[in-house]
Amino acid sequence: MSGVKADYLSMARSAAELLREPAVATAWSSPSSLPKFSVGGLAGHLANQILVVPQALATPVPQQEQVLSLLGYYDRAQWIGADLDDEANVRVRDRGEQVAEEGPAALIARVDATLEELSDGLAAAGDPVVGLPWAARVVRLDDLLITRMMELAVHSDDLAVSVGVPTPAFPQSAMDTVIDLLSRLAVRRHGATAVLRALSRAERAPATIAAI
Repeated sequence: MSGVKADYLSMARSAAELLREPAVATAWSSPSSLPKFSVGGLAGHLANQILVVPQALATPVPQQEQVLSLLGYYDRAQWIGADLDDEANVRVRDRGEQVAEEGPAALIARVDATLEELSDGLAAAGDPVVGLPWAARVVRLDDLLITRMMELAVHSDDLAVSVGVPTPAFPQSAMDTVIDLLSRLAVRRHGATAVLRALSRAERAPATIAAI
């Protein structure tokens, strides 16, 4: 199994443990740390970063579509920098709420069953081209997993903050991958000089270098 797959599974299992926190179920209908997202909806969005992988493996690959690189995938991401009420962000929130609509216990059961499936499935998968369940696009499997690792890291922190529990400690190799991706996206969005200053010169750092 590749390092990416092992890191993804480790992050997914940590996210699953976070979803099991009693504080998540207690606050399920309360607002989360993300505007216009309930705790339950955010939990559903986090869980979907696990649930979507077997769906991608089973999605027919559109033959006419070019295989996108990791950064090429984000070139087509309509939600980056979009307003909260932009259609792309509304779809994300609606999908999170739909995934979570049966409640915390049912969601955890789905996640656990998916993780069991992926533990064997990813080991045997290699690095094929896969279709995305939510768009007519194709990427390499490992690149898809890296995009989900970033989502798992970011939204695990969001959910932990929302319910007042510690953010999961992910493997260093996994976080290196996530931080590398976010850094490259920040450079593409704000320019290399802005990122350089934010990381090295507080006196002339820009107000933000948010990557997403």
